[in-house]
Amino acid sequence: MIHRQAEKYGDRTALTYYDKKLKKWKNASWSHFSRRIMSVAWAMAEIGVEPKERVGLYSQNMRQYLYTDFAIYANRGIMVPIFATSSPSQVEYIVNDAEIHVLFVGEQFQYNNAFKVQKQSNVLKKLIVFDPNVVFHPEDKTSVYFDDFVASGENSNTQVIVNVRMNSVRPEDIACLIYTSGTTGEPKGVILHHYSFLEILRTHDMRLTYVSDKDVSMSFLPLAHIFEKGWTYFALHKGMTIAINLDPKQIQKTVKQIRPSCMCSVPRFWEKVYVGVKDIIDNAPRPLRWLMNDAIRTGAKHNLDYLNNGLKPPVFNSIKFFIYNNTVFRLLKTVIGIEKGTIYPCAGAPLSDTINRFLQSVNIPLVYGYGLTETTATVTCFIKNNFTFGTVGTIMPDLEVKIGENNEILVRGKTVMSGYYNKPEETAKAFTEDGFLRTGDAGSITEKNEIIITERIKDLFKTANGKYIAPQAIEIKLQEDKYIDQVAVVADKRKYVSALIVPDFEQLRNFASRHSISYSSNEDLIQHKEIVKLIGNCIECQIINFASYEKVKRFTLLSQPFTMESGELTNTLKIRRRVIEERYKDIIDSMYDEVVPD
Repeated sequence: MIHRQAEKYGDRTALTYYDKKLKKWKNASWSHFSRRIMSVAWAMAEIGVEPKERVGLYSQNMRQYLYTDFAIYANRGIMVPIFATSSPSQVEYIVNDAEIHVLFVGEQFQYNNAFKVQKQSNVLKKLIVFDPNVVFHPEDKTSVYFDDFVASGENSNTQVIVNVRMNSVRPEDIACLIYTSGTTGEPKGVILHHYSFLEILRTHDMRLTYVSDKDVSMSFLPLAHIFEKGWTYFALHKGMTIAINLDPKQIQKTVKQIRPSCMCSVPRFWEKVYVGVKDIIDNAPRPLRWLMNDAIRTGAKHNLDYLNNGLKPPVFNSIKFFIYNNTVFRLLKTVIGIEKGTIYPCAGAPLSDTINRFLQSVNIPLVYGYGLTETTATVTCFIKNNFTFGTVGTIMPDLEVKIGENNEILVRGKTVMSGYYNKPEETAKAFTEDGFLRTGDAGSITEKNEIIITERIKDLFKTANGKYIAPQAIEIKLQEDKYIDQVAVVADKRKYVSALIVPDFEQLRNFASRHSISYSSNEDLIQHKEIVKLIGNCIECQIINFASYEKVKRFTLLSQPFTMESGELTNTLKIRRRVIEERYKDIIDSMYDEVVPD
């Protein structure tokens, strides 16, 4: 694909990346991209990488990552991505399970962890390091820097070998093993074939007809995740320029520098945008507050009441929308860095309808969707118009979806995995007798061929009183409040619903300042009775429409956030309930020590 694009686009920019040494953004052309892939592929063949061999990639998003990714395919190898935040034990598990002999690593953190694994491993033989500033361990005699590694292939006679391998690649070949996050157990290697990726290119061409080679896509989510991986392949297939965000924590800064027209993200990103804008509106002078709220009402009427229902907006509404779209909305999007937006795919976790409505109303082209690693990402997504809130979008073309026992969503098609690597029993459990994948999500299909997800079956709680609770619905609603940053609902086998809550400390500090509340630390702040009362009132307001047995009866404020590094969050920022319940067991138990009235 990249080589065909190089023939078509030549010196046009394919990749944009930040050079930390020069402290500026630099470009790489399609021709350079193509040549670099081949140089890396030759070097791989030179060190003995064989067809069907599993080659690991343990790095944050970097241009070298993409060179290596496609170079593995050129050698008819199987790429195995490992999240850049993974711990040594997680890396060790994947290295041993996939039998990875060669591992490409990003920066010092990944190198340190990988070398620790290599010292104890009978499998891992060689590390190739992208960042030339990484300091090797004194005992390390086998690792090599990426640029030196590539140079070793430039003068080799492996070009013929690689060309033969490239010409022998078939759609049925395994492209990659992507290991699941392991929210409910040890990670499983999802086997995805080339035909699955070819299929997502074909079906996304059919669905997303409005994207083009004029777009610039920011690579923000980890390329180790199927969502970013699949989207980036599609973007390259369309001829887009890929801007590579190295550090996820710098995304707000890099978005403003690049101003991408496309960027896939998880709901957490947009939740932060929503809370920030809501806070600005709430604290604005009354005339300006009215103006901004009127702009949102106008956008909702124009985009949702009319255009989304296939209707022509009234003239007066169209005029008002035109004015607001070129003033209030443009200013809002410019501040974020997304004023050039064509499409911002969003998936990986549930998105609140309230936040989705707001984003659509201010004319941010968010496309909400649903998918799994096991389905090569997209199962459904919103169509341009005629989408329905409360759903996760319309089923993708030529994909079979039906509802099975316990209302489980079942999927069959070319994008569905062939199984889990080295796990025949898990593979058998994952499929029905007629070949449909069990997604683990419960829901229904509407007359418009849209999917409604009601709950994650494994996450569904049953209280001691026999009531079923869908924790995600409560968590999503609570996180709409500006004072609440993260939530973990507890209810399984318990008498009532409780919650662990990480407040938004910036908002809390602002509240404390306005109400003359003194404190010395975050721990001190969350123990103040006025702060506890504030969060309690926020919870009451957000869950007012829930059934009585779904309402949070007790909560505990935490001074530290849930993080990926601590193992409490997956790489798409979903909470790992088992980890949290074990880590905070004493706190959770204390919320059930006292009798709470119904």
